[in-house]
Amino acid sequence: MQTSETDHRYKVKVTSETGRLKRLLIHSPDRGLGKVVPSKAQDWLFEDIVHLDTMRRDEYDYYIKLLLYFLDPGQIKGKLAEIDADPRRSFFIPGSENYYNSDCVVDFQKLLAGILEVPGTRSKLTAAICGIEKCSFAIQEELHTCPPHELAKIFISGSRSDERMLFAPLPNLIFMRDIGIVINEYILLNKPAKTARTRESILAQYVFFYHPMFEHVRNNLIEIPDNEKHFLLPDDEKASDYHRCTLEGGDVMMVAPNHLVIGCSERTSIYAAQQVMKILFEKNVVSKITIIKIPKKRDYMHIDTIFTQVKKNVWVLLGSLARLGDEARKKDVLHFFAPTDANKEFRILQFEKGTEQPREIENLEDLLTDISKTDLGSNEPIQFIYSGDNEFPYGEREQWTDSCNLLALQEGVVIGYDRNDKTLEAFRKKGFSVISAKDILQKFELGELDPETLHDTFITLPSAELSRARGGSHCMSMPVLREF
Repeated sequence: MQTSETDHRYKVKVTSETGRLKRLLIHSPDRGLGKVVPSKAQDWLFEDIVHLDTMRRDEYDYYIKLLLYFLDPGQIKGKLAEIDADPRRSFFIPGSENYYNSDCVVDFQKLLAGILEVPGTRSKLTAAICGIEKCSFAIQEELHTCPPHELAKIFISGSRSDERMLFAPLPNLIFMRDIGIVINEYILLNKPAKTARTRESILAQYVFFYHPMFEHVRNNLIEIPDNEKHFLLPDDEKASDYHRCTLEGGDVMMVAPNHLVIGCSERTSIYAAQQVMKILFEKNVVSKITIIKIPKKRDYMHIDTIFTQVKKNVWVLLGSLARLGDEARKKDVLHFFAPTDANKEFRILQFEKGTEQPREIENLEDLLTDISKTDLGSNEPIQFIYSGDNEFPYGEREQWTDSCNLLALQEGVVIGYDRNDKTLEAFRKKGFSVISAKDILQKFELGELDPETLHDTFITLPSAELSRARGGSHCMSMPVLREF
């Protein structure tokens, strides 16, 4: 495949979870989040009603500033005071005059607005969205008159700038991981499990197939086929894990160039995992796929809510679903009466291309140890950091607020939430520095720290509102380019 100058600028390749992050997709909380009402919160996959301005200004904006400092420092270095003094937050809003407009930290809304500038694409996408949202002809005509940036906002938020709601918001789009996953130089598109995310998948499909950023990998876009007979299946059989074809990016981890991990959860079906494995083996994208079946519980949702990688030899995970889960229950009466049935639904099977029989792996630590040693070639002792320091009930409490859902910016440098005190203490015990986003940004500005030389550091995000949305920094990112 020939690579033009534009293609090189938009290179797509991810071969690990901890290689230095160079480009990712994100989506800042939008006005649609401010439209979520209690009666529809669960239908729209939210547990609670969040305060939008706090989530944006006091929490998510720190996420953007950190990402820029590590991935595109020229956009932010020396400008923090000016950025923070702007009450309109125009630096963070795609389409505004002062928008940071980075090619490394890329807001999905910016890409969507870009493809909507092309009349043919705009017409097709508007028709598709109006079709699934059952819009009137008058609304379709109204949408055709909107400028691209405003139309992108409407498609995402469901509302116009005059506060009129045209259709439901997409509050889960801030969890950009779920729309797709980069596997080496391929992009696997998702198939959402919940109706509330259908519009997300259509928007993602159009962005990946039509935006110039992904033009050179258009032949490497993978869509998972439905069961060819699903039209003929009764509704109760369609919902079966063996016929339902659903997959979300939080259940897919690119842990090594040859090795993909797929979770089967309440959001990702066994059928979809099987289809992905078949396609990737046929295309020689990877040679090893591990499938982890986890309990279908809202507590877990995706595999990246129960473990993520920190360094080649360091992982953070939920102890109750790991080898040490039963040990904690021997300590006192509270542990003795804690639930014990979760592990019955937990199973790990590893498949290698050209091998008929899968290998069953007994527990999560054994799998992660094998990845670190065999696939990543780590010669250092493998270390596990447990949610809540593996103390009952803190492990489960802090896992609920995404203690295991961390984004590695580079080897050993991760972003997570500030509220998970016991987990942060467990990181300190393993030799990690823990520093708030606010403090580290100031140290970057003053030249006291340098993102390039940082190591073994946990950067904490303020998280009172973000954590109520049930997703962490790993969920909020879709890495597009990492160094290995």
